[in-house]
Amino acid sequence: MYNRLPLGLALATLLAAGSVQAEPLVTAADPEQIAQLVRGFGSAVVDQDEYGDPLITGRIEGTKYGIFFYNCTDGADCKDIQFAAAWSDKAISRARINEWNRDMRFGKAYLDDEGDPNLEMAVNLRYGVSTDNFDDTIDWWRVVTADFETFMQQQESTTTARRSDARRGN
Repeated sequence: MYNRLPLGLALATLLAAGSVQAEPLVTAADPEQIAQLVRGFGSAVVDQDEYGDPLITGRIEGTKYGIFFYNCTDGADCKDIQFAAAWSDKAISRARINEWNRDMRFGKAYLDDEGDPNLEMAVNLRYGVSTDNFDDTIDWWRVVTADFETFMQQQESTTTARRSDARRGN
């Protein structure tokens, strides 16, 4: 005679294990959820941008940044985000910005209308990502901003050294 009890228990165990492992996905539809996760790396405040869409501002390792929300419906239910930072106290050449964009995989850099360096990193959250994935994305942003600041300082050091050499007649 066929015993269905072990098969039923095995199926129930698999179903229960699957439901326990499921975690809510991070989406751009919930700015407060994103702010909570970002706070694990520094400060974050939820506000609105000039279009009425969510905006998170904060600091990560001393660098001021914003998280802009895109593809929103009436200021809500957004689909993707963009991390952004700008430095008004740094000078960097267009050639150096092009070097960053050519050599680096994450973080698009450009000079704004005032010549200030900007760094952006777009993140697609349309269908959601795991919390671990989004934590890793925040960490990528942390690393990219730190690397960009170092990159800008290296230019300043090189430029300063060249000026010193020129003054000495080298």
